[in-house]
Order: sequence, then structure tokens, then C-alpha cells
Amino acid sequence: MSATFSSTFPAIGTTVSVVVADERALGEATELVRAHVEALDRAASRFRQDSELTALNASTGRPVTVSWTLFVAVEEALSAAEQTYGLVSPTVGRALELCGYDRDFAQVAPTGPPLRLRYRRVPGWRRLRLDRAARTVTLPPGVRIDLGATAKAGCADRAALAAAALTEAGVLVNLGGDLATAGPAPQGGWAVRIADTADAPADAAGVTVAITDGGLATSGTAGRRWARGDQVLHHIIDPATGVPAASCWRTVTVAAETCLAANVASTASVILGRAAPAWLAERRFHARLLGEDGAAVAVGDWPADALAAHPMARVA
Repeated sequence: MSATFSSTFPAIGTTVSVVVADERALGEATELVRAHVEALDRAASRFRQDSELTALNASTGRPVTVSWTLFVAVEEALSAAEQTYGLVSPTVGRALELCGYDRDFAQVAPTGPPLRLRYRRVPGWRRLRLDRAARTVTLPPGVRIDLGATAKAGCADRAALAAAALTEAGVLVNLGGDLATAGPAPQGGWAVRIADTADAPADAAGVTVAITDGGLATSGTAGRRWARGDQVLHHIIDPATGVPAASCWRTVTVAAETCLAANVASTASVILGRAAPAWLAERRFHARLLGEDGAAVAVGDWPADALAAHPMARVA
């Protein structure tokens, strides 16, 4: 496998990694990716008081003119909702707040007093109104959106493409577990380590795969958990109930043509639970689903030897 060169920096509540096949491209690629991530944070952060999304969520039913960065992020979120028949919906913002995820995750107390959850279907995503010509977004009164299931992945796709075009080198962008590639891959592919959480140490349990193009995303309930009383909560909301999904899967990793498609599929799979393998197979995704009991399931062309800790394997 050819050598690769990488840089990392903290942003958007996670670690951003930029990996290139040509060392000379690393500086330019890193700065371009940093600019994309900073633009996303200013536009779509639910936790910054000065972000466009914060202003949009407080708009009380009136059309709001937004930047193209935020407009595209909302557009992609609604497309994800349509593709998954509402399984992955941006209208879970208020539900996340009621569960205690109302600030940057690093500031969410890991434990706290019991919380009375509200079991209520979240507002329908079809109630949002987008006007591309005017570049406006209209939220119904009382609806607050969260773009965590799609915005980071879409940003990874665009940043990788832009960096590869600028440097004429192969680039991999990793935004906290949402990976996008563009340009020629190194010989043998990009080596990707998959673990329960994006910040897991190198010796943590996990698998390593090699990808040559497209995107890879992991969603799960292990990384962002907190307890209120004896309830263990996480950040993936089931829109049908308005509370964290009661899933049998600890993590789901999906390989797809884009990082956005992979992340939408992995998030939907956590919510679907036991129905996820058939849902993924029907849509011809390649995936690894790790159960809460430690058992793993492969879907599509995911290599059978890439289910538990092992030497590196290849995924299409």
C-alpha cells in the first residue's frame, strides 16, 4: 500500500482529518477543507448563537434568506427525508433539546437527574418550504431543525472534490467518521479504521478496510450517549416517537457512492433496527452492522473477514 500524508485539526465538535496521496498537496488541501468546515459551522451549527441555523430556528414561520451553504444543507436534509420516507428527518431539533442535547456535546453532562421523555411524532419534514430562486427557507411555527444527519457528510463530499480539483491529487476528508474521497486513490486504496467512536484510540476494538472511491460513514449509539436517571440516551432520534431510537445496532457503517448517501443510510439503519439489513440489501449498499451484543452482520460486498478485529480487508 502506498504511503499517504495527513493533517488533523479540531472543528465542529469533532476531529477533522485530511489525507492525501501526494505530500505536496497536503497544505493546500488542508486549508481548503478548513474553509469548507468553518463555513458549515457558521451556517449550520445548532449550538452557535451567531449561526444562520440558530436564527432560522427562531424565525417563527417567516421566510428567511440564507446563504447557499445553509440552503444546500437544508435541501440535502429534505432529500434524505424523502429518500428514507421520513426515517432521517431534519425536524428533530426540538426533540433533541428535550432529551438534553441542547448544547455542544462536550458540554452535555454525562449524567443527571431523571428526565421525562415526550413520546410524540416529530413535525413532518414536508411542512418546510424552500424557495431556491429567492434562497429562502420557511419553518412552520414551533419547528426547530437539526442537520446533524446530513450536513457534515455533504460538506465532506464537497470539500474532498474541491481539494482534489485544486491540488490534482487524491484526497480523503474525514469529518468525525464521515469520509469522502476524490481524485486517484493511493495504490491499495485508502486505509480506514472503523471503531465505535470517531475519537477511539488506535488500539481500540475495530476493523480496518480499504476503499478506492466514494464515501464511507458510520452512525451509532455508542459515541454520543448520556444518562438521565437510569435512562441511557443518545443522539439518533426516531421521528416516529420523538425519542432516541431503540435500536439493536451499536454502530452501522455503510459504503456508498458519496459520503452523504452513506451517512443517510447508516442513520436510517440505526432507526430501522432489525429491518436494516434487508433495507440496505434492497438498495444495494455495502455495510457492516455491529449489534449491541457484539455480533456483526455484513451486507452487500462488505468482506466477511472485515467484521471483527483482523488484518485489513477491502470493501467496494
